[in-house]
Parts: sequence; C-alpha cells; structure tokens
Amino acid sequence: MPGTASLSLPVRAGLPSVLPAAALGAACIASFVLLLVLRPHVPGDASDAAALDAILLWNSLLPRAAIALIAGAALGLAGALLQRVLRNPIADASTLGIASGAQLALTLSLGFAPLLTGLSRELVAFAGGLAAVVIVLALSWRRGLDPVTVAISGMIVSLIAASLSVTLVLARGEYAMSIHIWGAGALNQQDWSGVIALAPRLAAGILAAMLLLRPLNILTLDDASARSLGVALHAARFAILVLAVWLAASVTATVGIIGFLGLAAPSIARLCGARTTGQVTMAAPLTGAGVLFLADCLTQLLGSGFSDLAPTGAATALFGGPLLLLLLPRVHGVPAVTATADTALRQLRKPAVALALLAAALAVLFVLVLALGPADRGWSLALGPLFSELLPFRLPRIVAAGGAGAMLGAAGFVMQRVTGNPIASPEVLGVSAGGGAGLTATLLLFGFPSPPVMLLGMALGALAAFLAMIAIAGRSGLSAERLLLAGIAIGAFSMAVVSMVLAQGDMRSYILLTWLSGSTNRAGAFEAWAAAISLVVLTAPLFAMTRWLTILPLGSGLSRSVGLPVLPARLLLAVLAATLTAISSFLVGPLSLTGLIAPHLARLIGFQRPHHQLLAAILIGAGVLMAADWLSRVVIYPYQVPVGLFAALIGGPYLLWLLGRKAQ
Repeated sequence: MPGTASLSLPVRAGLPSVLPAAALGAACIASFVLLLVLRPHVPGDASDAAALDAILLWNSLLPRAAIALIAGAALGLAGALLQRVLRNPIADASTLGIASGAQLALTLSLGFAPLLTGLSRELVAFAGGLAAVVIVLALSWRRGLDPVTVAISGMIVSLIAASLSVTLVLARGEYAMSIHIWGAGALNQQDWSGVIALAPRLAAGILAAMLLLRPLNILTLDDASARSLGVALHAARFAILVLAVWLAASVTATVGIIGFLGLAAPSIARLCGARTTGQVTMAAPLTGAGVLFLADCLTQLLGSGFSDLAPTGAATALFGGPLLLLLLPRVHGVPAVTATADTALRQLRKPAVALALLAAALAVLFVLVLALGPADRGWSLALGPLFSELLPFRLPRIVAAGGAGAMLGAAGFVMQRVTGNPIASPEVLGVSAGGGAGLTATLLLFGFPSPPVMLLGMALGALAAFLAMIAIAGRSGLSAERLLLAGIAIGAFSMAVVSMVLAQGDMRSYILLTWLSGSTNRAGAFEAWAAAISLVVLTAPLFAMTRWLTILPLGSGLSRSVGLPVLPARLLLAVLAATLTAISSFLVGPLSLTGLIAPHLARLIGFQRPHHQLLAAILIGAGVLMAADWLSRVVIYPYQVPVGLFAALIGGPYLLWLLGRKAQ
C-alpha cells in the first residue's frame, strides 16, 4: 500500500530501553501514594469522618484509579491497532475522527432519544465512531490511505462533528452543556459500575488482538506479499478497524473523550524498546494505562480541595499537539495533499468588470438579507416602518458577519500566498484555534475582560500559532504535508487549552462556548464598527504588498534572488493575517472555513493577478458569511443556528470535495 511511513522510533544511544518504562511505573506509584497521603479528609466528628473517608476511598478514589488504568489500556491498544493496520504513525481515535463521531452520536441520542442511550450507550458511540472512520477512509482511499491525507480528512470530519455537537449543545441549553463537560473526558466515579462495564471489553479486546497477531504481522508487508501468504486483506483490515473503533468508542461512552492517548501509547512503547508487532500490541496497553493513570493523579494533586485541576481527557489532550509535532519527521514519502495553484478554469479578460459585478451582487445580497425573512404568517419583505424597526436588530449582525467573512477571505489569501499552499486557511492551519487559546488565556488572567482586551488576546494567540506553524514547517521548506500536519498539531493543542476551561462549566465556559459556535445573535454596534473599521485598516496595506504576494509563493531562494526581504515580508504578512483572523474569529467563531473557500472561488472564477484575487476573496468571503448568517436565521425558524457553525457545515463538505477532486 503506498504512502506508508516508518513506525520505528529510534532509542537514544546508551539509554537502556527499560529505563523509560521503569520511570513511568515509578512516577505512577509515587503519584498515587502522594494522592492517598495528601487527599483531603472530611471534617467533623472522628467516627463519621472516618466512615465518609472510607466511602470516598472505596467508591470514588479506587474506582477512579481502576477506570484510568482500564481506559488507558483500551485506548493504547486501539491506537496500536490503528497505527499498524493503516501503517500510519499518527493514527488514533482523535486524528481519525472516531472520538468526535462517537461524541456526536451520543449527543444526538442524549438530546433527542435518551431511551436509546439508556439501552446501549456503547452501541450508539460505536455507530458514531465507525461512521466517522468509514468517511475518513473513503476520502483517503484514492491516495492509498497515506498518513497526511488520513490526518487531514480526520480533522475535517472532526470539525464537522464538533460543529454539529456544539449546535446541539446550544439548542438544548444547560442540559446539553453537561454533555459537553462530560465529553471533555472526566474520570470521576461514584461506584464500580464503570469498571465493571469497561473491564470485560478490555479483556475481550486483548484476546481478539492476540488472535489477530498473525494478520497484523503480515500487514506490515506490502499488499502483494500479504495476499501471497493467504491473508484476506480487506477482511483482516476491516476486522482490526472494527475492534479498534469498538475499544475507543467504549471508552468514550464510559468516560468521554481522552485526547491523543492512542497516539502517545504506542510511541512510548517503542521508546521503551518494543519493536515487533506483538511487542507493541502488548506494551501499548501498559503504557497507555500508565500515562492516563499518571495524568489523572496529577490533575487531582494539582487541584484544590476535592476539585480537579481540569478534566483528565482535556489534560491529556495537551500532550497531543506537541507529540504530533515530535512525530512529524517520521511521516515521509507521502504525496502532497494540496490543490495546485493553477486551479482557474479560465482567465478573465476583464477582471475589473467581474469585480464590479461581484460588488453589485454583494450589495443586492446585503439588501435582501436585511429585508427578506420568514414571519409567523410566512415569508415577508420588510418595507417602510417595518424595515426601520428591524434595521437595529439585523444591521449589526449582518455587518459583523460580512466584515468577518471579508477578513477571513483576505487572511486565507495571505496565508496561501505566504506558505505557497492553496489549501491553507486560518481554520486548517490552526490559527483560528490559536486565537481561541489566546482568548482562554485572557479569560484566565482578567476574569471577564472587555471586548477590546479579548480581541488583543486573540490576536496574540493567533499570531503565535501562525509563527509557530511557519517555523516548524519551514524546516522542510514549507512542504505541503508538513505545513498541514503542523497546523493540525497546533490547532489540537490550542483547542485542548480551550477545552480545559470549557469543561469547568462556569461563565467563562459559556463565553468560550458562544465563541466556538460563532453566534452573531448578540452582535451590536461595537461588533459592527469593529468589523468595518478593522476590514478597512487591515486590508488596505495588503494592496500595497502585491509584489510580495506575487513573489513569495515561488520560494525563498527565488524571492531573495530578486531582492525581496523574505523574513520581514513573511513576518509583516503574518501579523496582518493573524490580526484579521483573530478579529473575524471573535465575531463568527473558529470553524467557518470561509478563509479556505473565498480564495479558491476567486481563482475558480478566473482572477489571476494577486490584487484581483485579494479583492475578489474579500467580496466572496463577505457574501458567503452574509448568506450563511441569513440562512442560519431561516432554516429552522423561529430558532437560529450560529452562523460560524452553519458556515462550517458548508465549508467542511467543500474541503472534502476538494481533497477528493485532487486525489484523482
């Protein structure tokens, strides 16, 4: 099968392979002993306090320790199976969309059919996870399931599933907010029921993995050699995939999403000396159990009183981004996942006329979305006094949405030019998520800051994410696959930071949840003026930098040979793109994908020169989000879907189509 990557992880010379395993085991034992000694005790009468302490120990602390070991082992085994069957060192339940698919299925069931979840929660999660991984594999099949395409497809499927989940959370109010908190991966236990439910599944999974060792060993060969040894490749792969999805979905159904543990456990197992398929398959559950157990003990020790520092699943997800960056050098020999720059169907002879038509169409759309809408007695076109009454409510949100779309279109165009990769965008490269991490840090530092302070925090977070992504991918010459994987890793880390605060369930969580959804319901004069002024101030300099935007995609060497200051140019453009992304994400959330769609549509229409493409991307981005805002108000009237999520549900399938089209 093409597009494979080496699964071996070299051990540092002179370092005994048993040392990392011993260190992990010692850390687990020491942290649990500290937890037993330092755990808070119930105050009050000695006899009553002792009885309550015993109840907490036997019905909370010990079951929690057991569930951490069992869940970690199950996820470690699932990760080892997925990496082996797909020959992909970065495969796990998070990167393949399994966890997000399972969470979406559970959220749907809990919100609309709770009886179904009560009958078989694991079956619901399994169905969602299996559906997600089938979609990912179908999208990646034409490229031979190469690691980068699988990772990109998994990110898109996860994004769409997250969009739907957050929409359902907002629609169901506080009840569904508890679902989202649970989805962050909380290991808190009140009895042994979770252990009793999950332990037999782990035992069955280990037994099934032992029976599948021969097919797993043979799958390390190429397809022709495997067939010559009598292995039914499709049946074997399907059986192993089903087993891995079942293990991961069972954990998600029991304790929520534990991010990236399936990615970490096999890698740590190889660091500890496991080399053969059998060794990795047996060692990955042990390392997964140890890592999750240690992380859970630390979250309890670092928390205050009886509260945890953060849900364990969100805490473990913090390791996912850095680990994925660490594994990037091992992903090699794969075809680039990128659309070619020359995607225009034809070249416009009169681009100025086409731009004028786009501007006129945008003006007509602006008037229509202001005046046209559903009412209790059907559709109506607001005129006269009714239009004046609706204007203060509709105008700010439409201006905010349109301005955000225009800024995302400009930011996406700049990022594609700076990186030389037409599939780059603020959402795909994790820059929008970096803005969310900046917003989270601002909320932690200032409590409930003013909108300008939140905007500043988001701009700094987005800039840090973009610069980190360029620095990491720049080591490989900004190659498409490294660029996209670096963006995924940074986005995963940033969203893990957001999830840690989101799972607290306080007012800061509500602010973050509203930001995630991209709702413009509360857009007022500040948001509208911020969008309009920022659009003018930040995009005007770009039209003076068209020479840079023309030369940079040709590469650093050629850019320097014609006298272009590459580093200052990239830095200045990065600052502008990050600021545009931060402000637009503040208005419509991080998930819209408008930054990808608008520049692509500009090229597909036939605009060739950078300044024409930039202006067209701005106009198209504004139109896309204005139309999305209007549709979000009318599709389920009188209820509303947040515009950022609605745009993501449009943009996600477009990106899937783009990947499939370029995979031909």
